[in-house]
Formats: sequence, structure tokens, C-alpha cells
Amino acid sequence: MSAAMTDFSRYAVYYAPAPGAFADFTARWLGWDAATASEVPHPEVAGLPRPVSEITATPRKYGFHGTLKPPFRLAGPLEALKIDLAALAARLAPAEMPGLALTRLGSFLALTPEGDTTGLAEIAAQTVRALDAHRAPPAEAELARRRKARLSERQEAHLLRWGYPYVMDDFRFHLTLTGRLPGDELDSVAAALEPVLMPLAPAPFRLDALCLFGEAPDGRFHLLHRYALTG
Repeated sequence: MSAAMTDFSRYAVYYAPAPGAFADFTARWLGWDAATASEVPHPEVAGLPRPVSEITATPRKYGFHGTLKPPFRLAGPLEALKIDLAALAARLAPAEMPGLALTRLGSFLALTPEGDTTGLAEIAAQTVRALDAHRAPPAEAELARRRKARLSERQEAHLLRWGYPYVMDDFRFHLTLTGRLPGDELDSVAAALEPVLMPLAPAPFRLDALCLFGEAPDGRFHLLHRYALTG
């Protein structure tokens, strides 16, 4: 790890794939491997409308992940967060779905789970609730930035209560693959990526661990620890 744990400005709890071909490819696709805290070369994918480095510039710094508890500044000691996160993982059971689908979400591409996502949504909700005492309130500038998205009344309530608008009823689990692109380019990227990525995607898809990530001074997120769900 390239930065001491105390150097991280924010923390988050994400899904991240276990080591293997899927994790390797998605890290290379983004160009950043959060597990090893290192830049990795992009794969060669034929038929893309622009270089992979441009397609993935926005999501790169986060590493390949699915958000469970969004990034937050710590209100207290990191060790206390780790203790509560371990306890939470010990009482939560894994969630399993048939697989993942390559999906267009507005102006970007992501992988989204197929089938019943009730168990996954409950894991996310419990993670947001159980760890919220460790979250420092967002600064006014962050609140203002979030509100530029024209939040609904419910999303505004989530923002004030949980520090993020897209939780609980407004949560939608996804694994981001691109930044915002024009519609025709999204179609081209999907067509080029599907035959390369989807054979590597897990089927069934299991969310079986909570992964603690930290944001380094350069804005890149590092995978710090994986807590297996054993409930």
C-alpha cells in the first residue's frame, strides 16, 4: 500500500470482486487496481469509439466497485470503524443473484445485478445505518454540490439524514464501467465490451464481503480490507 492508513481523507464500504480473472480485467479496464494500489495497463479491446483511458477517466480513481456506504469523512477513530465493520459483516449473510447484466444507466455503462436484489439492498441499508455514527457531517460545499442534481424531497431527506441522497429507497447497486458518453458511443462501447467482459462476469453473482476503501491524498481509492459476510 502506497499510503499510510492515517493518510486517507475519506472512507467507504464497497463491493469489490475477489481476486481472479473478473477482478483483473475490470481493474485493467479502469486502469487502476485498488487492491494493489497501482496503475495497470488498459486491455486491448477492438471496436471502441475512443481510447479506454478516455472512456474510463471519471470512474478510474474509485477502482472497480459497487457502493454500499458512500465515501465519508471519519467522525472518530478508524479503529472503531473497523471494529463495527467486522461485527456487521459477522452478522450479515451473503446475497446471491443469477448474474450481472451490462446496462446503460443514463449516460454511462455499468454492470447491474439480475434477479431479486432485495437481499443486496438490505445489506446496503444495514451498512449505511450500522456505520453512520462514524460519519462526520458533510460540509456545506458538498451539500450544495449534491443539490445541483435536482434532488427529490426523499433524496434531500436522505442527504440530510445519511449524508448522501441515493441510499435506502433510492439505492441502486451498480458497478460503473464508463464516464458519461454520447448515446451512440455508449452503444459502441457496449458492443465492443460485451464479448470480452461478460464471459468473465460471475454467475451467480454473490455479494459475500464488505470492503473497506480509503481515499488517498491523490484522490484515488485503495482497498484496505475485505470483511467476509458470515451471518
